[in-house]
Amino acid sequence: MFRSVKQVKAAFSLVNPESVRSLANQPVTFGLVAASSSGYAEMEDYLIPADVPHHRRVQLMENLHRAGDAATPDQVDIVLYEQGLPLPHGAFQFERGNPSSTINEILHVKDDLALPLARQYPAFRTPVIDKFIHTIAAENALFSVTTALPNVVPNLFELPWAVSEFASDTAFLTINQIRMAFLIAAASDKEIGFTHQKVEILSIGAGAFGWRALARELAGKIPLGGGLIPKGAIAYAGTFVAGKGLQHYHAGRPRLSQHQHRELYQEAYERGRLVAGTLSKDS
Repeated sequence: MFRSVKQVKAAFSLVNPESVRSLANQPVTFGLVAASSSGYAEMEDYLIPADVPHHRRVQLMENLHRAGDAATPDQVDIVLYEQGLPLPHGAFQFERGNPSSTINEILHVKDDLALPLARQYPAFRTPVIDKFIHTIAAENALFSVTTALPNVVPNLFELPWAVSEFASDTAFLTINQIRMAFLIAAASDKEIGFTHQKVEILSIGAGAFGWRALARELAGKIPLGGGLIPKGAIAYAGTFVAGKGLQHYHAGRPRLSQHQHRELYQEAYERGRLVAGTLSKDS
């Protein structure tokens, strides 16, 4: 365990909250096109709801530009049209009856803007954070399996650093969860970094050794490599549940009850089995 702690400390250099902060604070501008003032207001209120703190709302409204306004720049990041108007190539339509479909379409095309969109516009927050949680949980599941299959290179996700940089998967899994904590805080429009997220990071560090030990014990009891999938599933589930807990925390929701925690873990474990099984079949 002490060796793993040293590895985790050494690996902190690979997690840079400043880079997350810089990307998250990159302004994302919208060009809005509507047929009436009420059409403009509807899109503005969806992107920046009334419950956003007033000073923050005023700040963010500067990045929403109505077509024809004198201050509208020549170029914006995303062009959003009111439903019913002819839609030019490259623009997105605001689906009044199903606005989440618009959000998902924008995120599909503008994936590189996912983090700043989530931080600045609450409508993007849940889908972006959900994707972060699944992606990082899957990375941890694949890494956990890969450490037992040194000739296999994960082919579903581009891991954020090389497998060879870690002597054990405990360090990788822990640091990757800390990276997830930074991303979730950034997407939730909260402060980012070791100083601001001490409690979250300590919780991740404490939890990692517990479920890592469980994975090792379980894998060791199943012969002929049969423990690889459970090992990967535990890595996925532990990361997924940690991410959901952080998501609830930053959204100001009540903590998960023991029953909710147990149900969430079981659901995540089954998802993790599928992810880990994909790599095992390819090996």
